[in-house]
Amino acid sequence: MSATSPAHHQRRRRRTNRLLATAAGVLTVGALAAAALPGSATAGESDGSRDTSRDHGRYQDVQLLSFNDLHGNLEPPSGSSGRVTEIQPDGTTKTVDAGGVEYLATHLRKARKGNHYSVTAAGGDMVGASPLLSGLFHDEPTIEALNKLDLDVTSVGNHEFDEGAAELGRLQNGGCHPTEGCYTDKEFKGADFPYLAANVLDEKTKKPVLKPYWVWEKQDVKVGFIGVTLEGTPDIVSAEGVKGLTFKDEVETIDKYAEELQRQGVKSIVALIHEGGFPASSSYNYDCDSPGAGDGISGPIADIAKNITPQVDALVTGHTHNAYACTIPDPAGKPRTVTSAASFGRLYTDTTLTYDRVTGDIARTAVKSANHVVTRDVREARDMSRLIDRWNTLAAPIGNRPIGHISGDIVRDGTESPLGDLIADAQLAYGRTLDAETDLALMNPGGIRASLTHAAGGDEGDGVVTFAEAFTVQPFANTVNLQDFTGAQVIQALKEQVSGPNEAAPKILQISDGLTYTLDLTKTGADRVITDSIKLNGSAIDPSATYRVATNSFLAGGGDGFPTLGQGTNDLVGEDDLAALEQYLTANSTPTSPIAPPKADRITIVR
Repeated sequence: MSATSPAHHQRRRRRTNRLLATAAGVLTVGALAAAALPGSATAGESDGSRDTSRDHGRYQDVQLLSFNDLHGNLEPPSGSSGRVTEIQPDGTTKTVDAGGVEYLATHLRKARKGNHYSVTAAGGDMVGASPLLSGLFHDEPTIEALNKLDLDVTSVGNHEFDEGAAELGRLQNGGCHPTEGCYTDKEFKGADFPYLAANVLDEKTKKPVLKPYWVWEKQDVKVGFIGVTLEGTPDIVSAEGVKGLTFKDEVETIDKYAEELQRQGVKSIVALIHEGGFPASSSYNYDCDSPGAGDGISGPIADIAKNITPQVDALVTGHTHNAYACTIPDPAGKPRTVTSAASFGRLYTDTTLTYDRVTGDIARTAVKSANHVVTRDVREARDMSRLIDRWNTLAAPIGNRPIGHISGDIVRDGTESPLGDLIADAQLAYGRTLDAETDLALMNPGGIRASLTHAAGGDEGDGVVTFAEAFTVQPFANTVNLQDFTGAQVIQALKEQVSGPNEAAPKILQISDGLTYTLDLTKTGADRVITDSIKLNGSAIDPSATYRVATNSFLAGGGDGFPTLGQGTNDLVGEDDLAALEQYLTANSTPTSPIAPPKADRITIVR
């Protein structure tokens, strides 16, 4: 069916007809060209009732509900991924179980009640690195869930490009998967909401691959949304995923389209930015403005926020999986709200934007914002439960298969984590089945998406690792690659963990058994890796010798700021990394002899 056929547009018309989607006038060619949404709709009728709110006074409160980094977590995440930390009135902290779209839907629907001017937006990474329930089906279940959540708009994140621009276009426009076909008897309809990608350009056309902005309108109130992902997306996505794309500076892009919106008469603007920061506290309700405006948050978003044009009234951010609701001064010195709702659907942010009908702008002094926990003590949304049950029925024969046994939680937490060691050991063992001369393995920490928990997640029994649990840990389908490196290159790669693009936020590689070194965090830059301490099986790394190294295909392409790992020679490509983990667990554990959590003592850390 042609993407431009009348039948397509009828099918793609928003189910509630409640928003006005304003075209940006810069559509792309190829797979993403069909991303255009219907040109007009009416706001405020999602519950089927007539909106009687017709306050024509000067000021109108607009509710902005937002979240970010869902990563296909439809079911409640397990372990620490399914909890948030909360500061109590007496200053102590406690953890609260959180997350799951059945509960997120209930919380959002409750929050919207009585707010006739309400819009829901997201900050990217809705899909990608997803648990098996969604990832097995190329995240079609998550898009269906987001449609049911009445998500109005989202920016792209880096993980939206995990499978390339064409697959992102399919998630937007619908259609069956090009190689796996349809998973059910119905064709996948795609997203009812627009993905925004203002700073992601087609290399040939020099135009955004999706709409750069979108306008929400109800009666005489207009709010524009500009969506960008971090400029460094090519450094953290496989080369194939960003092939043919250019990623531009976030600030320059937002400023450009803010001007364009202003020329169209849209004065109230929200930027959806898939880049984030690091608050001074891990508690979601930490008052990050308490030391003084902006002092409570650091990282890339702090610099971005300080430079984006004052024409933008609020920033919804993400990527770092942290929670904050801060103010950071804009270039004119005026406080501006900057929010992030952690990740995995554990929180949502409720922001009140006070719209001035005289100026058409947001009265910044009246902006209020707070994060709220998606607690599991509310009734599950039945439509979400049915969706999860339907996809679980399809996934169960694959996901419930036991593949190993563990004696306790094997967590991904820490500079060097027990799970990181286990995965590196699994890749080393697999590498040696391809080439017995394989010396060591390196694993990027960002590729480990969850911990392995000892408590049963279903009917499998405590200590049993299922395929679904392993898939949640390593969902990217990277291959295990073998390459030759000189000892000097191995040393340089280890130093790249804490230098170059990784200096401000180190990415410590997880290392296989036999490789040891000292990481001195009291030093700066590359000096934090002590060269003389780097040893393999007790012997110093010889700069002139050749070492056979196993990595995943992402690292083998120089990803995550490790250009040296992209310079290996004598490549040998094996199966995917999940298969390597499965083989290792199966070969090294039984019900009576489970794998114990590794000690995580290969890196000596000086603080």
